[in-house]
Amino acid sequence: MPPFMPFDPLRPFNDLPDLPPTVELESRAILKQAIASNRVLADLRGLARQIPNQAMLINGLVLQEARLSSEIENIVTTNDELYRADADANGNTDSPTKEVLRYRQALYHGFRALKARPLATNLFIEIARMIKEVELDIRKVPGTALQTPSGKVIYTPPVGEGLIRDKLHNLECFIHARDGLDPLIKMAVTHYQFEAIHPFEDGNGRTGRILNVLLLVDQGLLDIPVLFLSGYIMANKGGYYDGLRGVTERQDWESWILYMLKAVEVTAGETFNKVQRIHELMERVRELVSREAPGIYSKDLIEAIFRHPYTKIQFLVDAGLAKRQTASAYLQTLAGMGVLRASKHGREMYYINDGLLTELVR
Repeated sequence: MPPFMPFDPLRPFNDLPDLPPTVELESRAILKQAIASNRVLADLRGLARQIPNQAMLINGLVLQEARLSSEIENIVTTNDELYRADADANGNTDSPTKEVLRYRQALYHGFRALKARPLATNLFIEIARMIKEVELDIRKVPGTALQTPSGKVIYTPPVGEGLIRDKLHNLECFIHARDGLDPLIKMAVTHYQFEAIHPFEDGNGRTGRILNVLLLVDQGLLDIPVLFLSGYIMANKGGYYDGLRGVTERQDWESWILYMLKAVEVTAGETFNKVQRIHELMERVRELVSREAPGIYSKDLIEAIFRHPYTKIQFLVDAGLAKRQTASAYLQTLAGMGVLRASKHGREMYYINDGLLTELVR
């Protein structure tokens, strides 16, 4: 093994080693943590399979991931603004909220694309373009550097389109290699390498976090995108950036992989509990409405008011549940029962599922 070159944050990291790393990736500590993380992730996958309408489940979870992942990049919106914007088709909201909603669009695009083609550079580009809503491509000119808020350069990624594409091709080969490596370990290594390549002028962090969950789906550990690590990263930012620097500066893969595996274990456990609480809440609401308002009750109606925390009359109309006047009566009845809360914003009336909203944001 050639000696690892001393790291200079001001020099483009063109010497970024190819994958797989030449160090041991399956130490005793890593394998022990991988077993624990895989077990909790399998529990989450099993629970998610029990939800009758999985689209209902992932919509709210994906929006929270979109909000938190964007917040890491200092793109901040409120839950109220976000879920109201989600309920509106006209796009009348502020710029940060639009960017958060585009993150969700990009994640869905990647998830659907996996059914027809593998994770590859072209899909990375499509995801980044959707997030930023610009025709960006692989970086062609130098000048990109990561800096602290005070302006100190802490990392300069590789430069040169050809070199960057070569590094991305190597990453693709690593992702799809049948090497027997635990998929969670592969996800951790992939995430570091993508962020180190830093192929775009902007949007790398969010694109990389989308790739995390897409890789888990691609590797068969999840059926739908319900595991998102941004909340853990937000709460443990120091460990995240220390881990990335440790690999870059010292090839300390073990600390980085352990961090990511722990993130999966903790997040999968929290998401399992969240999904379980949402499912139990939905059952309580179903029983209440079927008992107290049998004239309006239907399984589809309950699913409709759990698909979005902010429901509108048009949602019920579009779902074919009722015509507009009847749909309005349904929602007013549910508001009168305390299942929903009516809230007018401008000329629009929203019916807010506070129970669902509380579970999504806790």
